[in-house]
Amino acid sequence: MDFVSPVLDVASLICNCVGERADHLRRLPQNLDSLRAERENLNDVYKDVKERVEREENLEKKKRTHVVDGWIGRAEAMEKEVKELLDRCDEENQKKCFGTCCPRNCRSSYKLAKMVREKMDAAAELRSEGRNIQVVAVPLPSPHVIERPLEEKPVVGLDSPFREVWRLLQDKQVGSIGIYGMGGVGKTTLLKKINNKFLQSSIEAFDIVIWVVVSRPTNLERVQETIRSRLQIPDNGWKGRQEDDKAAEICRILKTKKFVLLLDDIWEPLDLLRVGIPPLGDGNQSKIVFTTRSADVCRGMAAQESIKVECLEEKEAFSLFQAKVGEDTLNSHPDIPKLAEMVAKECKGLPLALIVIARAMASAETPEEWERNLQKLRLYPKDVAGTENDLFSVLAFSYDSLPDEATKSCFLYCSLFLEDYLIPSERLIQLWIGEGFLDEYDDIQEARNQGGEIIERLMHACLMEAATTNLSIERRYLKMHDVIRDMALWLACEKGKKKNKFVVKDGIGLIRAQEVDKWKDAQRIALWNDTSIEELRKPPCFPNMETLIGCMKSTFPSGFFTNMFVIRVLDFSNNKILELPAEIGNLATLQYLNLSYTRIKYLPIELKNLKKLRCLILDGLYLLASLPSQIVSSLSSLLLFSMKSYSSLSLADEIMLLEELEQLEHINDISIKLLSIQSIQRLFESHKLRRSTTVLEVALCRGVNQLQLSPSIKTLELVNCDELEEVKIIHFEKQVVTSKLPNPECCFNRLLSVHIHICEKLLNLNCLIHAPKLQSLHIAYSKIIEKVIEDERSEGSEIESGLSVFSRLMYLTLVDLPKLESIYGHVLPFPSLRRIGVRRCPRLKRLPFDSSTSMSKNLEEIRGGQKWWDGLEWEDQTIMHNLTPYFSSLTP
Repeated sequence: MDFVSPVLDVASLICNCVGERADHLRRLPQNLDSLRAERENLNDVYKDVKERVEREENLEKKKRTHVVDGWIGRAEAMEKEVKELLDRCDEENQKKCFGTCCPRNCRSSYKLAKMVREKMDAAAELRSEGRNIQVVAVPLPSPHVIERPLEEKPVVGLDSPFREVWRLLQDKQVGSIGIYGMGGVGKTTLLKKINNKFLQSSIEAFDIVIWVVVSRPTNLERVQETIRSRLQIPDNGWKGRQEDDKAAEICRILKTKKFVLLLDDIWEPLDLLRVGIPPLGDGNQSKIVFTTRSADVCRGMAAQESIKVECLEEKEAFSLFQAKVGEDTLNSHPDIPKLAEMVAKECKGLPLALIVIARAMASAETPEEWERNLQKLRLYPKDVAGTENDLFSVLAFSYDSLPDEATKSCFLYCSLFLEDYLIPSERLIQLWIGEGFLDEYDDIQEARNQGGEIIERLMHACLMEAATTNLSIERRYLKMHDVIRDMALWLACEKGKKKNKFVVKDGIGLIRAQEVDKWKDAQRIALWNDTSIEELRKPPCFPNMETLIGCMKSTFPSGFFTNMFVIRVLDFSNNKILELPAEIGNLATLQYLNLSYTRIKYLPIELKNLKKLRCLILDGLYLLASLPSQIVSSLSSLLLFSMKSYSSLSLADEIMLLEELEQLEHINDISIKLLSIQSIQRLFESHKLRRSTTVLEVALCRGVNQLQLSPSIKTLELVNCDELEEVKIIHFEKQVVTSKLPNPECCFNRLLSVHIHICEKLLNLNCLIHAPKLQSLHIAYSKIIEKVIEDERSEGSEIESGLSVFSRLMYLTLVDLPKLESIYGHVLPFPSLRRIGVRRCPRLKRLPFDSSTSMSKNLEEIRGGQKWWDGLEWEDQTIMHNLTPYFSSLTP
């Protein structure tokens, strides 16, 4: 019987094997369902990960990690393998014996069943791995140098100092270089030329060039933050660190690099070790170059070499002066060139002074005008002690040449903003209106227009300049050169005789009571960057104060507003204050109150006493619980009211607000956000409200399928209006306008900006054919829009004023419009277009451009996917070739 045992063992193994296979076959239907479910689950995780990657790559300009890239590849391969396996299983299922459930080929079916089980487990493991991915993308490596903008024709006279600085940068024995000279002499321009030279230079040994504007007062934290951003040190944990910890981290990274640190506008010696800059001379050959107005700072910074930037020689100075005055003026009379030479000499070769005064003289076309102005210029003392007074005595000539007192007041007012501060032009004009500088205009729009003209006047006189910024491509920002600002403050304080007439404080922390006592003669006070004031023993007295701009990190001391007898402007915007003192309601002379983007939850009922208030701005009050009744309607002098971008008022509050606004006799400028159909109906039932509303935001508004707007609208924003199908213009007499304009009054003559976001049923924006001055158009996430303006509406659509459609358009953005096929039915010149962005608009195959579009001096960039750009159809290939240099591909 010994042979029986082995036979039984073999039989047992066969049974086990057969049982295992039978189990696989028996569970196959269930496992197939599980595999299909696991496939769906994996696909969901794949989509989530892919969306995160695309969002960070496109919006945050990051690069996907190798880990996530590998996982995406494996997930895509798994999807393909599972699909093939399921297809094979379906085929095998069709081959079962007729009338039975048995497979014809058990061996083949078993293999499939086993593969199903294995693939199901693999898919589950891959899904789990995808869910656990925390970081999908990392910042792209920063370029070793970032180009700094320069004028096409840089200030003459910098060639010699530039060559000297560049020679020293190549000298291994020199680590730090100081560039000094008086304000406006061209130090920053020289530093920019040095920075940009690294873009072309054969010197590639430097790992990174870092640019930092230091300015005054020196803010160590701001300097560290600029360097941190350039070195791409992660945000995580940075803000909570102490100053010395931040310095240690910066130092640790810079020790591994050969760097060039360019520090612009230093006013006092900067402790580089506190910043985190490692000592030079350790063999890494790094360099530091800085600019300053003082040779003492060069010594305090231990500069190994100091280079002074001198004023221009007479020949160079006159050359610059001639260029800025212009040939037409110089040739308008034979005596003018000689007089111009005499005026240029009075500028003492200072480039900024030459430019400012030349612009002021550009319209003087008679010898008598030149002689009078030359005599005015010579009346200013030439030998006042101190560099800044010498400069101011020259620059003040440009101020004196301003045409009227309103323009002069507006200019001096700008000195309340900090150095290098980007001043929103809209806010500046509103402040001017509140101060009464533009009082000759009863209509707010006329006052705004006059404010815009004053800004242009100041820019043409080189007393202000346009600021380039990434904060917003649409909002206009301004800035003052620091020398011009210092001169303006000097003039505002009566040439330094009344030091505290204009008080400007920047982030100095706690202000003591003794300091507040010195403000008793102040006319205007600006407190910036989280300033705070200690509690006072008694209410202070400000008998002359007309303006208070307060960016506080806490509330004001009790009684602070008790003795302000002539106050006109209170601006607490972008402030951390939590409540508004009730005593503000006693400021009988107050004309301007701005509480935008504060943390205020309640408005004191005492505000109803502000009978002279003309401007009330309440934008972005996200924490405001409610709006007390009878406050707005009690402000009998109110001209301007703004309440945009708040979180959510109740329907009752919205209706009440509109009813109270309607009661105001003088109101003519309303900016408002509405969240209900009832509020919209209430707005457009009122002739006064329609006429006065200039900025309208409509959000989350259900039940609105048609929006009829008045011609007074300047800015329109529609967000999440799911049922909106059409936007129309309506005349004040409720006459709906067709595409053929009966008269210019019936068009959107004031409309400048339109933002449409997630309005999924919107068919078109034909109304824009009546918006000849439109500057910005943004349409995103609208599923069915096929044409921005339909073809039949584009026929004969020339505006009666002579302006063509989109002739003023500067910014055009189209995002996620899957059915969009056309912007406009015919080609257009787009003479003002600066930037166009197209993303996920696969059917948009043609752009309405003609050859003049590419010739526009304003065009800066066309952004879109490379596949979209390559697939565009052109009537003339020349247009495509001319536009290609402006195209910038979005990251896939």
